[in-house]
Amino acid sequence: MNRHFYISNDLDDLESLEIELETVGISAAHSHVLSLDDSDVAAHPNLNEVEAVLRTDVVHSTKLGAVVGVIAATLMLYVVAFTGWAEQATWIPFVFLSIAMVGFFTWEFGFIGIQRKNNRFARFEKALKRGKHIFFVDIEPENDQLLTDMVKKHPRIKSAGDGPSVPQWFVQMQEKFNFFGRTIS
Repeated sequence: MNRHFYISNDLDDLESLEIELETVGISAAHSHVLSLDDSDVAAHPNLNEVEAVLRTDVVHSTKLGAVVGVIAATLMLYVVAFTGWAEQATWIPFVFLSIAMVGFFTWEFGFIGIQRKNNRFARFEKALKRGKHIFFVDIEPENDQLLTDMVKKHPRIKSAGDGPSVPQWFVQMQEKFNFFGRTIS
């Protein structure tokens, strides 16, 4: 999948583009709006707002913390094996300590990440502060031209480049969750 970013200061125009995308079979789970004016976005029911947790760097930082934790735990177990401490006691406390280390580093890095802005949106910080809205679409490569043609019909929406997309399974999971939410309400 490809992620295409667009900038606009007109949420009505973005909402009409979203509706057009849905009419050609591109579900709402494929597009989101990032804005500093959450209440204005909420007033447009066809627009998907970027969830608060995804505005932060918590996901990336938590993954990084897990990697650091595994490395630290592995190094600690190597030191224990090399020094022979496990023969004096048993391996059980050191294994539990290594599990605790992985958990601690994962938690701590996640805690740090929740306090930072998402690094994928950092390039749009100035535009957001000027009151612009960022609209992004995760789309299959074969639909790129369709999206380009639709955006041309909206002159107030400007292309802002491309970036890494979320995996297809994540979008499908979000579609199922949205369907479930509409079904029970």
